[in-house]
Amino acid sequence: MKKYLLFDHDGVLVDTELWYYRAGERALADIGVALDKDRYLRDMSQGVGTWAQARAAGVDEPTIDRQRAVRNDYYQEYLRTEAIEIEGVVETLAELSKHARMAIVTTAKRVDFDLIHAERQIKQFMDFVLVREDYQLAKPHPEPYLTGLQRFGAAKEEALVVEDSSRGLNSAVAAGIDCAIVHNEFTKAHDFAQASYRIERLSELTDILRAT
Repeated sequence: MKKYLLFDHDGVLVDTELWYYRAGERALADIGVALDKDRYLRDMSQGVGTWAQARAAGVDEPTIDRQRAVRNDYYQEYLRTEAIEIEGVVETLAELSKHARMAIVTTAKRVDFDLIHAERQIKQFMDFVLVREDYQLAKPHPEPYLTGLQRFGAAKEEALVVEDSSRGLNSAVAAGIDCAIVHNEFTKAHDFAQASYRIERLSELTDILRAT
């Protein structure tokens, strides 16, 4: 039986994936580089992201470092001003909390995570949160989810990861944990062949828990 849920954050609990891409797109546009979305999505699955395209275009590292800070500012601007709620998340988490213990395992930086959740009700259902600063190797490496298991003191068979990207799925698979992929329009073209479950919305997790 699945007793523990390990949630990814961006694209699963809040609708931020697009805005992170837009922030990078805007930061590269500032220096005359166009960010190709299809390549970004492919790079994203490997944990590479925006700056591979900048390097391929011949941008030097000092400029990349400067524009990374600019990207972060743009992203935080979007977090403050754009609608990033996913309908029904809080209600679903309240229901799921009756059946399993829950935590968030995210590649988001602490400053962004804290900004997102300053006035939201999601964290109240979580035993703990692991942000990027809480582990050494990011997804698709298994360390983030193995760290989550260790914090819970849980066996791999007792846990279920909830993700929306192939990078996160690969992290879960490498950690030996079953993974449910929730639909996200931004990442829908990723390869999810290794997923244990495919769901349209988080509320479907209740049936999965009951069936395991």
